[in-house]
Amino acid sequence: MVEKVYKTMKSVGIGNLVLGICMIVLGVGVGVAIIVNGARLLHKKSDLLF
Repeated sequence: MVEKVYKTMKSVGIGNLVLGICMIVLGVGVGVAIIVNGARLLHKKSDLLF
């Protein structure tokens, strides 16, 4: 029974690590996209007059 608990804890831990890594990668990707879009807006600032 104890081995079953450890196997369950191991699989949950691995799942949490994978989820955390995916969230970090997604966060970095979104951050890069925001920076690129901000740079594009700054580059086209003269064309965006109201």
